Amino acid sequence: MYQFFVFARKECYHIFRDRRTLLILFGMPVVQIILFGFAITNEIKHAKIAVLDQANDHYSQQLTARLQASGYFDVVQRLRGQQAITPAFREGDIKMTVVIPPGFTQDFFHKKEAQVQLLADASDPNTATTLVNYATVIITGYQQELSGQQALPLTIHTLVRMAYNPSLKSVFLFVPGVMTLILLLVSAMMTSITIAREKELGTMEILLVSPLPPALIIVGKVVPYILLSFINALVILGLGVTMFGMPVKGSLVLLLLECVLFVLTSLSLGILISTVTATQQAAMMASMMGLLMPTVMLSGFVFPIESMPKPLQIISNVMPARWFISILKDIMLKGSGLKDIWVQTVILFGMTLFFIGLSIRKFKIRLS
Repeated sequence: MYQFFVFARKECYHIFRDRRTLLILFGMPVVQIILFGFAITNEIKHAKIAVLDQANDHYSQQLTARLQASGYFDVVQRLRGQQAITPAFREGDIKMTVVIPPGFTQDFFHKKEAQVQLLADASDPNTATTLVNYATVIITGYQQELSGQQALPLTIHTLVRMAYNPSLKSVFLFVPGVMTLILLLVSAMMTSITIAREKELGTMEILLVSPLPPALIIVGKVVPYILLSFINALVILGLGVTMFGMPVKGSLVLLLLECVLFVLTSLSLGILISTVTATQQAAMMASMMGLLMPTVMLSGFVFPIESMPKPLQIISNVMPARWFISILKDIMLKGSGLKDIWVQTVILFGMTLFFIGLSIRKFKIRLS
């Protein structure tokens, strides 16, 4: 029995000396409980909305103030006409527009009923439905408060219109997310094993004696996968359109160019993983485990980013998938052009340069 305890103590020493085992044992549960606890929530707070207040009087301003004070909405734009609604949806990141008609107060107190229009961006149907429900409850509460003061059966009707996805098809939410996830994982995994394979098979010496500089070696390894990944993107895009009925309201050429950019970002990320791992198995694990869960949790694919705590919202900015999902929805559902998505495009382009630059730097260090 004594020998058993000595053996068990020896195994404990081995575990405590292995930092990677301790990280998996204690670090991953902590990270997962924080992510799942904070990120998995359908409650949305501080959603950005626009208000078109055509009445612009005391009561309409009071209603707008109620929406702002609820904590669910942040009024970030005050529109001046109906023609400003569509550009506001395309150019900004607003989720809903509240339209208060010119005769709102007069209709409310004289005709005993008024109308408020809610226009929601239904490219994310779950978020749109939730925001409309929040706004309806707030407007109903405001109506009851006014009715109590006036002792009259006053009514405010909410006219709801879902923009870009009037039938609230959930497939319009999931197809862009799934396309992004598949492209990212497949592209990153393909390239992540390239340099790791050279190290594992012992053929790294061939690269070391090559007259090519590290930058050209990295680029040379990426080029074949660009074509393969682009074909993969075409297949996924074709299936999304033909099987699931995803529309392409914007420019198809722009959509394909954005797919090429995202493929480049994913491939460069895979190369970076490949340069910092020693074996193919480690590279596969890093690209699969390191990208899958953060992409699903923090890209806005499943859970709205607006509902996450501020630190997680900041972290989500470094997820390439977050920006590509936004690009896909804008081009395919809203018909947006480059002037509407240039920010996301520049971010993805910057990420690509950063990943390639860091890969070259890491590869050069290993050569020395």
